[in-house]
Amino acid sequence: MIIVHQRKSRALSAPVRKGLPWIAALMAIALTGNIHANSHAPQPTVDKDQHPNILWVCLEDTNPWMSCYGDDVIETPNIDRLAARGVRFDRAYMTAGVCSPTRSALITGMYQTTIGAHEHYSSFKVWRGNTMETWDPNHLGIRTIPEIFKAAGYYTFNEGKNHYNFVFTNEDLYDRKGGNGFKGAEDGSGWSGREANQPFFGQIQLRGGKRGDAAQQVDPDEVPVPPYYPDHPVYRKEIAHHYDTILKMDEILGRIITNLKEDGLYENTVVFFFSDHGMRLPRHKQFLYEGGINVPLVVAGPGIANGKARKDLVSGIDLGATSLALAGIDIPRHMQGKNMFAKDFHRDYVIAARDRCDYTLDRIRAVVTKRYKYLRNFMTDRPYLQPQYRDGQDYMKVLKRLYEQGELNAVQSRFVSNHRPAEELYDLKKDPHETRNLVDSSKRKHAMALGRLRSILHRWIIETDDRGRFPESDAALKAVVDRWGKKAVNPEYDRVR
Repeated sequence: MIIVHQRKSRALSAPVRKGLPWIAALMAIALTGNIHANSHAPQPTVDKDQHPNILWVCLEDTNPWMSCYGDDVIETPNIDRLAARGVRFDRAYMTAGVCSPTRSALITGMYQTTIGAHEHYSSFKVWRGNTMETWDPNHLGIRTIPEIFKAAGYYTFNEGKNHYNFVFTNEDLYDRKGGNGFKGAEDGSGWSGREANQPFFGQIQLRGGKRGDAAQQVDPDEVPVPPYYPDHPVYRKEIAHHYDTILKMDEILGRIITNLKEDGLYENTVVFFFSDHGMRLPRHKQFLYEGGINVPLVVAGPGIANGKARKDLVSGIDLGATSLALAGIDIPRHMQGKNMFAKDFHRDYVIAARDRCDYTLDRIRAVVTKRYKYLRNFMTDRPYLQPQYRDGQDYMKVLKRLYEQGELNAVQSRFVSNHRPAEELYDLKKDPHETRNLVDSSKRKHAMALGRLRSILHRWIIETDDRGRFPESDAALKAVVDRWGKKAVNPEYDRVR
């Protein structure tokens, strides 16, 4: 297949039609043998009139503070219109509160803890230009989502960040790998590099909450401050800035949709709009409270109901499985994700995991049900706020200073103190901010929920082979020390220095 990298007339980009030559490739794949005997191989459905394009628009570090989610601080018209055309998921949870474990799970449809990709920035031979003297490569025995699409005849691209915690090459996954951001689908970027009428699976990575250049539009005095943060100017400024970044993302989404329409692709493209995890403030990013793992998710396109809001539980690992199903490709048996639009789709719970982030060693697991959240803190000898890369930020300095001066209330102090309980249980229906730990509650319904969620987590750890229960190898720890030097202060690093 010859990939045309020059800009084509937008009129050339049209929905895929039955009988195009590339379908022969799909039929060849389907006829090579028993597909189910080999979970690495896709099984396309070739008798469809159209094969939709699949586009993932992924934001970094963004909470669902959008008007379609009922937030009244800002208006997000483009996100709202996408939601009106499709389905808004209110209970979408990522499998981690930090990027590389989450992205590893997204791109494989499997828990990062199952595939050994749970430690942040692991299996990196080169990191920010620094080549590791020692590293621990994580080789997968499965194909990623883009590899399956590629084998099925789709053009694949990723405009921006990947950060997968396993060994891979961009050439294996993508026909095009570009830098962060939407570039207008011109000069070979985005979907413009594909052959005429070839369907695409694409990822556009947007900086989201990391967008430092977002114009200031929201007044810090007008934003709500969650009860677990101090009502301080520094926190108001951070929250207002996050709203500003969401306004910028709404603007960019509008440009993406405009270009899809100009290229005649919009009606045959399923758009997934979501975030990898929550905003950068403590207790959100890196942690498993609602602010860290409950993310925006909107899916719209052909075959998707219009204007629907779903309140059932879905997981980030479901995005890949759903994308394959919408493209008519069977979901491999090894994949733990499910098709969110299948008639029998249902999750009693979702799971999220926190492991090492940068140089900070930790292990937390979360079970979320319709009503409750259970958190298991495995490293109670260490506070929530161990030494970390954000320690120099104003919001961290203010939080710690106010705590030392006794100016935080009991709710705000808990996360800054040196005490961390082994277990936490929250009634999300009555306590959405997760401020009242019910582990010691005398109420029978809470005690029953605690026992049930304990059991769920125990079974999940064994059944999914949660590799976080084992320490990292010496080679992996050496790589962390190589990257971070003296900042890696956890005692586990002493044995490899």
